[in-house]
Amino acid sequence: MPEGPSIVILRELVEELHLEGAFTTNVIGNTGIDKDRMLNQQVVAFKSWGKHFLICFHGFTLRIHFLMFGSYRINERKESEARLGLIFKNDELNFYTCSLKFIEGDLDLVYDWKADVMSDKWDAKAAIKKLKEKGQSLVCDVLLDQNIFSGVGNIIKNEVLYRIRVHPLSTVDSLPPAKLKALIKEARQYSFDFLEWKKAFVLKQHWLINTKKVCPLGHPVEKQHLGKTNRRTFFCTRCQKLYEPKIDN
Repeated sequence: MPEGPSIVILRELVEELHLEGAFTTNVIGNTGIDKDRMLNQQVVAFKSWGKHFLICFHGFTLRIHFLMFGSYRINERKESEARLGLIFKNDELNFYTCSLKFIEGDLDLVYDWKADVMSDKWDAKAAIKKLKEKGQSLVCDVLLDQNIFSGVGNIIKNEVLYRIRVHPLSTVDSLPPAKLKALIKEARQYSFDFLEWKKAFVLKQHWLINTKKVCPLGHPVEKQHLGKTNRRTFFCTRCQKLYEPKIDN
């Protein structure tokens, strides 16, 4: 599943085409939504929120979510039929294996931009407040909570927890204040590192723990599906401390 930084890359690539203000000349694809609604419509803006790519028209927005194996092509097509293709005078955008949905009205009423780790409006204090409300939730779960860390996915989760030396089965309320702040800081910082490395095609070269068999210090890496999200998790029991709630006698 594309994580937030990958969606930012898509948004930037599309913005380079300068299609804001352009009108669609054709709409193709096997989607079940009313794609003709976008025919001959003017694009107002391209935006992203976490893992959502947003194409804004007058009065409504198309939300694109790439699920686990979604992809796109700009000014080219795959052999397989697109879920949706937007054709302009000189350019085209094609999207494959994705979920499409129309959002009506003002996006500010739908999205909390302060929760997007890649956004200039990101609010760390708001994230701390939301985390403290999670109590005994596991850190491996809260990092994937898009209402708190919009854009964070499984790779970022694994790498962040190793960076701050926290075991994925630690609970939120057991973390010392310094570790809680580190969790929030690194979730954003690693997302921008991810963006830089992804653009340079060296992302995997910088992984410390994700998909590894040994950690950078030479310890064996555990691989398990953990938490309510049951996502694949790589961690080092020697490098990453397990924080558990204190039990009163």
